[in-house]
Amino acid sequence: MTEDLRALADDAIASSRAGEDPDYPLVHVAPPVGRLNDPNGLLVDAGTYHAFYQFTPLHGTRRLVYWGHSSSTDLLHWRHRGVAVVPDSPYDASGAYSGSALVLTGAEAGAAPARAPYQLFYTGNLKDPVTDERTASQCLVTSADLDDFAKWPANPLIADHAPGYTAHYRDPQVSRDPERPGAYRMLIGVQRADETGAAVLYRSRDLLTWEPDGEITFPDAGGALDDFGFMWECPGLVTLTDEATGLERDVLIWCPQGARPAGEEGYENVFPCVYAVGRLVGTELRECDGTVREVDRGFEFYAPQAFARRPGEPGPVLLTGWAGNAGEDDQPSIATGGWVHALTAARALSLRDGRLIQRPAPALPDSAPALGAAGSRPSGAAPLPELDGHRSWHLVMGVEELGEGASVGLRIGDDSCFVTLCLRRTASGPQLVVDRSASRYTGRGARRAVGVPAGAAGRLEVLHDRSITEIFVGDGDLAFTLRSFVAPDSSGAALIADGPVRLGPVAAVHFD
Repeated sequence: MTEDLRALADDAIASSRAGEDPDYPLVHVAPPVGRLNDPNGLLVDAGTYHAFYQFTPLHGTRRLVYWGHSSSTDLLHWRHRGVAVVPDSPYDASGAYSGSALVLTGAEAGAAPARAPYQLFYTGNLKDPVTDERTASQCLVTSADLDDFAKWPANPLIADHAPGYTAHYRDPQVSRDPERPGAYRMLIGVQRADETGAAVLYRSRDLLTWEPDGEITFPDAGGALDDFGFMWECPGLVTLTDEATGLERDVLIWCPQGARPAGEEGYENVFPCVYAVGRLVGTELRECDGTVREVDRGFEFYAPQAFARRPGEPGPVLLTGWAGNAGEDDQPSIATGGWVHALTAARALSLRDGRLIQRPAPALPDSAPALGAAGSRPSGAAPLPELDGHRSWHLVMGVEELGEGASVGLRIGDDSCFVTLCLRRTASGPQLVVDRSASRYTGRGARRAVGVPAGAAGRLEVLHDRSITEIFVGDGDLAFTLRSFVAPDSSGAALIADGPVRLGPVAAVHFD
């Protein structure tokens, strides 16, 4: 008798206790049960946001990856929609791995597989139980309504890795081809046979037959990215207009496993996530001088993806990542609620002077109540009474003066179990200092000091949601994500200051 993997997942979800866990987020996507990792197939459709994600409902007993599905109309309140992709086919029997979505217009959908407006692409993973040899294939799922999903009967579209590469060949991002009207491109993260990482492009006119076009190269980078990590995961391309120059630029975002650039600040996580800016022509990312920056400097951030839209649909480029990383499945929520990991909140992307700018979406509303914290601050801690009793909130703090050696920020939690996050002025420039050593989870890092881009220290924005905290410095100049397992019965936050500090307006809203 064939095993009913969908029924097993549904049973696990039905018996879940995750929603009763005080650490379970209110405004972030988290798994209904078990484990979540990479976001997949993010899309916007007529004002509704859909987040698919790597989902292991039987985590703890069986490491088998499905696609989960949640949706929202405001990017704050998410509804679980069940399982979208079940790994029950010969080509994905070891897991339905990461991928992307394409939202088609009426004419495009009429010519697409199954005439479906929603095309989901993913990597089917198959491991030989004896040799452990991996086969990675690129596969298609179609949907007419985002309620029912059908695997393409002629899957896989790309049956195996190309010559010159290993079986680490995955995470397809499919988008319209700007150089070929009416055609499409697929970006895949790969490992070369010499165990260095790269990304390859395929092109198609019908979404079914894909022809390889070659590796993404960087002709103006002086070889800086020729040997940059041992595997490139979750590559994605977005096009943004630079706010400073007005020029349109292509931004390549990817996760180069094993990259450790000499002399560079950062790269503290087990695997990093980075971006490079240039202009893609064919397979060449031109006008990229080899400068690579991390997307997020926090302890937990990986595998981000942009939301797909129909052409001409209004709205910013939105990005969501996995608020996690490899080897961090030991978080307290496994014991207390039978779930682990979450996605970050959506972020609106732009460029400024070649730097990626990330602003929380939605933004703090102009009507957000002002807190009585502005003005000169004495050293020490002072609770913010407006947040008392609340464990999920969004706060923006203006910093008008931060003297040499001074610091200002927040303590989240109670006196015995807490995290602190502060802007600090040092002789070498401002820093964001995050310390979770007194919390319930320190994972692969307890304290981190991060240099703040010039001119960005005058604003601190914090989105805290029970056990996840996202920090934005300046006008989205720096992003920092961490899992913040503070005392589960604590609420609110305290303002902490040391040295000469003057605050501008402080405003906040809460979600509970």
